[in-house]
Amino acid sequence: MAINRKFTNVSAGVPGPKGAKLIELRNQYVPNGVGNNTPVFVEKAHGSIIEDVDGNRLLDFAGAIGTLNVGHTPELVVQAIKQQADQFIHSCFHVGMYKPYIDLAKKLSNITPGHFSKKTILLNSGAEAVENAVKIARKYTGRSGIVSFTRGFHGRTLLGMSLTSKVKPYKYKMGPFAPATYKAQFPYLANRPNGLTEEEYIDFCIHQFNDFLLTEVSPDEIAAVIMEPVQGEGGFIVPPKRFVKEIYDICKKNGILFIADEIQTGFGRTGELFASTYFEIEPDLITMSKSIAAGVPISAVTGRSEIMDAPSPGEIGGTYGGSPLGCVAALEVIEQIEKERLWERANTIGTIIKKCFNELKEELPIIYDVRGLGAMVGIEFVDPITRQPAKELVAALTKTCYENGLIILSAGVHSNVLRFLTPLIISDEELNEGLDILKFSLQQVIGKHKTEVK
Repeated sequence: MAINRKFTNVSAGVPGPKGAKLIELRNQYVPNGVGNNTPVFVEKAHGSIIEDVDGNRLLDFAGAIGTLNVGHTPELVVQAIKQQADQFIHSCFHVGMYKPYIDLAKKLSNITPGHFSKKTILLNSGAEAVENAVKIARKYTGRSGIVSFTRGFHGRTLLGMSLTSKVKPYKYKMGPFAPATYKAQFPYLANRPNGLTEEEYIDFCIHQFNDFLLTEVSPDEIAAVIMEPVQGEGGFIVPPKRFVKEIYDICKKNGILFIADEIQTGFGRTGELFASTYFEIEPDLITMSKSIAAGVPISAVTGRSEIMDAPSPGEIGGTYGGSPLGCVAALEVIEQIEKERLWERANTIGTIIKKCFNELKEELPIIYDVRGLGAMVGIEFVDPITRQPAKELVAALTKTCYENGLIILSAGVHSNVLRFLTPLIISDEELNEGLDILKFSLQQVIGKHKTEVK
């Protein structure tokens, strides 16, 4: 198929000569453990377009792993950062307080789900938000146990790794892990046992969780359950709404706090400002990061005031927590999301992507499942004969895509899921060009692997 290119240009190849030299330096001075999904060295970026050091222009469907819902270098965010940097860069909120921290804490307390009084702590990263949410939950309840779910991802710190489910590359030979952490089964509708209807499978999963509370840990030992409303690294798996609400109700009945990890699902990504709204729950604590500030490192925990006030002064926080640059950037990002109602745009983007791949699924049996909420869409690939995860094909597909001018990432325990995290400000023209590149790349990969196309 021919691609009508307006936004992309990879005439120099990826990586080009300048990029190749930088890769040599990267290999010399940066540890192997720092993974890189593409061999792209960014020179500049705006909106949904990245330009590398060799002048190649690529469409960005990865969005810095869901960090750029408002796109690269949004004008008002850049202005706010420059203005704040001219005033002061950092004073440490514990030493010298500043208004942007209060403004952002107030804003997050007001826009997050839950019709109750809330307070917010600002931090540096998603993993740090998770760590502090757990600390707060344990302090408030006087309990130690934390329950997460299979295929969940909650960060690379010690506690984050302990709560995370995927062993490689996140946990392998890095134990022992934090105690009093437990993993319950998370539903996966696409892989439900043969013969079970969706409703029967949901009943089975709820029954499994109740059994878990009898066989693994008693409810009165659990401080909190932490759940991604839609699993990110786990493969963009959307749980049934009834399952989420039932777990939430079980928590309420047993004095267990419910922590919604909205680090990847937040700020309009799933068609709501926060995915918890879709599931009709009001979490006790919510962790946020990624698209909060258009790439400036900052994170937050927002929760019920009485819970957030459980730690004594000095027990939570950090030197760089809630940096002034991050605060002003976040305030501008949230204003743009609200003004442009980008959660509605997310639903439009998701509809276009899912329509494209549902049509391809009729032709290509290698496409196993098309799923997602809003613009958080995952496409799962399996071998059409063995039904085994097509990890190698997805790896080849992401490589072929960036060679053709499109950056996109994989996900899933088996790394066989293509995940879409496009900026929510992407135009229809950019989106359709990217999908054309994807379809073209898929044809190339299938042809190379000699897979039959019906």
